[in-house]
Amino acid sequence: MKITAIEIERLRLPLDPPFLAAWDPVPRTHFDATLVRVRTDEGITGYGSGDTMSGFADYADLFIGRDPLQIASHVRSLETIAFHAGRYWPLEAALWDIAGKACGQPVAILFGGALTTMACYASFGESRSAAERADAVLGAREAGFRAVKIRIGRENVAAGLAAVRAARGAAGDDLAIMVDLNQWWRMPGDISAALDLPAVRRVADELREVGVLWLEEPLPAADLAGMRTLREQTGLRMAGGEMARTPGELLGALAAGALDVVQPDVVLAIGMLRARTVAEVALLANHWFTPHTWTNGLGLLANLHVAAGVGGGPYLEFPFDPPGWTQQRRDFFLAEPLTIDAETGSLRVPQGPGLGADIDEDVVARFRIG
Repeated sequence: MKITAIEIERLRLPLDPPFLAAWDPVPRTHFDATLVRVRTDEGITGYGSGDTMSGFADYADLFIGRDPLQIASHVRSLETIAFHAGRYWPLEAALWDIAGKACGQPVAILFGGALTTMACYASFGESRSAAERADAVLGAREAGFRAVKIRIGRENVAAGLAAVRAARGAAGDDLAIMVDLNQWWRMPGDISAALDLPAVRRVADELREVGVLWLEEPLPAADLAGMRTLREQTGLRMAGGEMARTPGELLGALAAGALDVVQPDVVLAIGMLRARTVAEVALLANHWFTPHTWTNGLGLLANLHVAAGVGGGPYLEFPFDPPGWTQQRRDFFLAEPLTIDAETGSLRVPQGPGLGADIDEDVVARFRIG
């Protein structure tokens, strides 16, 4: 089998109302997605999505005409390209989709088949008042979630802490709450000062009193010593690494004692094959692996297959913050949006071959921009 074509389509969904993200001061009035199709001479097409794939055309000849099942070799090629250009991990996801379809198995089976379902947490993304966040938490619990994650913007920590306290007050102790400071990495153009260790320590002390499950990305990626200090002095679990550029960055953080929870997004950070390696190292050391999933339903599926394959958890991130962010918005180019089971709060691994995604071609044609 050989790769005959790699097609990249940019899609844009207008957002009404805008999405007011806690980690980005610019309101999002549209949502861009990239759909990658890898076609083969045996009629199998693999799909991937995640990072933008901008500039990939200059490197497509490194893959055309080659066997799509030689994934380890393709991953090494993608790593060399990432040094010079973009992180083109949606291509790897499409290759695993082909591999699963070629052997008639879900990708999760190829990654170990440890789990067939994963409990999910509702990952909130917007800035909300304390009262609004309390209502959102109750709505998430009504939808079936047993856990939620709340983001605190460093420009208004007091408001974020108030939202967390309100969420705990509304939900009681039977709901797990995680908190994300989003300081490991930055959106383009964000050069504002990070909260330093003493400031974050005060935040962590308050969150410990509220009983949060983990504190995510409390400091910039280079401050591994600070992360370790927070772990040791507060007893809180520290999470991070969703946008790490290399496996070594994450393995180094684990070796430095900086992380309890590793979170590389397989279609944005280090790819699926390398994420499996990091996950296995983390799990062998009694840490948690639960990847970031904020792209779209196809990206969520790629992360689900890796996490379920290796036995990650205890939760999988499930972006959910209605009315600004719903499954329908996130998964707009899939034939059916991904939903959790309202009784168990879990997402089932698709049992069809590959990633298990069906693409709505009419929607792709309607929202295609290039």
